[in-house]
Amino acid sequence: MRINFAFILLFFSLTVFSQNEQLAQNYFDRGEFEKAVVVYEDVLKLQPYNYAVLQKTIACYQQLKQYDKAEKLIENRIEKMKIDNLYVELGYNFQLQKNQEKANKYYDIALDKIRENPNNTYGIAYAFEQKVLVERAIQAYEIGKKANPNFNFDYQLALLQGQLGNMELMTDKLLDFAFSNPTNLPMVQNQLTRFITEDASESFNAYLKKALLLRTQKTQDIFWNQFLSWYFVQQKEFGKAFVQEKAIFKRSPDNFFTIINLAKLAIQDSETETATEILHFILDNTQDLELQMEAHHHLLTMEIKKATEKEYPGIKEKLDLLLKKYGISPYSLHLQTLSAHFEAFYLKQFEPAKNTLGKALELPLNNYQKAEVKDELADILLLNEKFNQAIIYYGQIEEDLKNDEIGHQASLKMAKASYFKGDFEWAQKQFKVLKASSSQLIANDALELFLLISDNTVEDSTQVALKKFAKADFKLYQNKDAEALVGFKAILTEHKGQAIEDETLLKIGQLYEKQNDFQQALLYYQRILDDYKESIYTDEALFYSAEIYRKNLNDVEKAKALYEKVIFNHQDSIHFVDARTNFRKLRGDTNL
Repeated sequence: MRINFAFILLFFSLTVFSQNEQLAQNYFDRGEFEKAVVVYEDVLKLQPYNYAVLQKTIACYQQLKQYDKAEKLIENRIEKMKIDNLYVELGYNFQLQKNQEKANKYYDIALDKIRENPNNTYGIAYAFEQKVLVERAIQAYEIGKKANPNFNFDYQLALLQGQLGNMELMTDKLLDFAFSNPTNLPMVQNQLTRFITEDASESFNAYLKKALLLRTQKTQDIFWNQFLSWYFVQQKEFGKAFVQEKAIFKRSPDNFFTIINLAKLAIQDSETETATEILHFILDNTQDLELQMEAHHHLLTMEIKKATEKEYPGIKEKLDLLLKKYGISPYSLHLQTLSAHFEAFYLKQFEPAKNTLGKALELPLNNYQKAEVKDELADILLLNEKFNQAIIYYGQIEEDLKNDEIGHQASLKMAKASYFKGDFEWAQKQFKVLKASSSQLIANDALELFLLISDNTVEDSTQVALKKFAKADFKLYQNKDAEALVGFKAILTEHKGQAIEDETLLKIGQLYEKQNDFQQALLYYQRILDDYKESIYTDEALFYSAEIYRKNLNDVEKAKALYEKVIFNHQDSIHFVDARTNFRKLRGDTNL
């Protein structure tokens, strides 16, 4: 009983300390230092070796300009705790009083403590960093490195040089650190990515590229080819990245992982020519059957997207030959689902497509493979206007993979199926949940449809225009573009001036763009910019117009002007990064 009582008392005491510390922190965060210091002093009496509370107490004294109290406390703890970092605190206390001579005296003592014991380096250097005494922190690391050559502070020194604006020195030190410590490469690349993103002048990009090229030429180590490939990927120059990957492959021909990933990135960025070149390189150089099937899958997917109806028989023949070559098994599942997709969405042969997927489900599949097949089957059922059956399959995926992005994607498709069916109330509940998804793409899609339903229900409780819009939108899903265009244009005529008009203009613009009628597409995008300046689709109208001028009409000045509007007026847009990258390319930056 006594033991239990002692334990309860200890637990209660710790809880009270924690609560008091939190209370003091709340006061501190609000700038109520008089209240905070009273609580911190009480906690420090009971926990004299609590270093975090000690630092906060010192900070409170300094905020209240009670420098004598801070000095006395620091000196007391130096004597009792023997923590050499506190010499930095003591020096800083004098610096706040504008007594730089005394401040320097204690900073020098702190540095001497590193000379006496190099193990003090991290603590003292970090104390300088916390006080933004960057040059002193650099001194601390350099003294520590000299005192013990086995220490490597290149990473810390690099970041400190960056804080001083010495970007070239920072870059060199980061690259040297990464080469000496390959396991820390992701950490270094994360830092470099931050500077690549933030550097508006492009001088950093230029020097980083130059530094990598020089190291690649000088050492002939594939580490630098890999680093240079990574750099070009950040700039979305996939062709140049592929040159480096081929150089790596010559010396290390067994690893295709980065090459296939490069192809996927090129596909995502619509760089189909580069992606095709990479995939054919893989097919020419690998005997791995799974890798061959993956390459064929990507090639055929790209071919299908740009194919005309006359080319469909040839694509069907290719798919059949590939399935015959590789057989029906879990390993060829991607080819099987692609074959079913092509049969349903392009050939409109629903029963053969469903049969293909039904046989696939009889194979020994894991949950992710089953989800892939059920997702394609649900898409096909939805295409064939079997709404309820589609929703059942999407629901099964959601249930099986609740906490996975695939499950969330299925939830979005299920909500869209209800939207297409006209069950807006249920769809709206789902979109409300999904707009908080951790996946930006899912969240953006859900938010757009949530707002579409909300805006067009408030203005029209009968949802007449919304029903017509959903019907035309479903025609798009079914690849019935001509019927969709008629439906959207009818909305503009019959519901002129209503909230649904800006969404409709965007859809029509996208349809004309798909048909390569770029002048018509620009006309409809411009109507959004002229008549709906506050529309949530303004950034898309600007970006899509800029892309047409850049890719299709070769009008650099108009493209630049439109990209610039996205960059300066729509920084929260999902198109912001691409707009900035394309603007810089058109501006003539050579160091991308």
